[in-house]
Amino acid sequence: MVKKKSHEERHDESMPDQETQENQTNTESDASGEKSTGGETVTEVKSQAEEELLGKLTEMQDRYLRLSAEFDNYRRRTLREKIELSQAGGESVIRNLLPIIDDLDRAMNSMRLTDDCNAVKAGLELIYSKINDFLKQNGVREIEAMNEPFNSDLHEAVTTLAVEDEKLKGIILDVTQKGYTLNEKVIRFPKVVVGE
Repeated sequence: MVKKKSHEERHDESMPDQETQENQTNTESDASGEKSTGGETVTEVKSQAEEELLGKLTEMQDRYLRLSAEFDNYRRRTLREKIELSQAGGESVIRNLLPIIDDLDRAMNSMRLTDDCNAVKAGLELIYSKINDFLKQNGVREIEAMNEPFNSDLHEAVTTLAVEDEKLKGIILDVTQKGYTLNEKVIRFPKVVVGE
């Protein structure tokens, strides 16, 4: 025989007990990925960590931009200083050449007015020695080439000349254009004729 349940018994069966409800709530929270950790959920912990990382990233980007701007300013400043230095150096060279140009002007005027060739020669030799002194003071030296063995690092062969003497083969016989060094660096190679 089937026993009929009273209204109260049916009501008790339809209402889950409190323990069952708590288990369901915990299961639902586990399913959503949020765990309760002493009042804070995992999502809150994650968002705090993300905020810290974003803060560090923003700080690093700011430092990078500042460093990049400082380097750019440094590059511009040094470039400007180099340009100013080269202009000032050029100005100094020209200023030191002006007295020699004045001497050349005087020599040219005296050549027109005088018939004394010896005085003109003496004047030109004086100007030539002033120019050589000026070049030496500025670190310019002539490359000695005449009767030296040919060296392709220091000389530029314009042509070769057949020689009978074996001692003259590979030796510079003539210099068609002088060469110079500036502070030990070749700024113009001498053009030479080499014995062959």
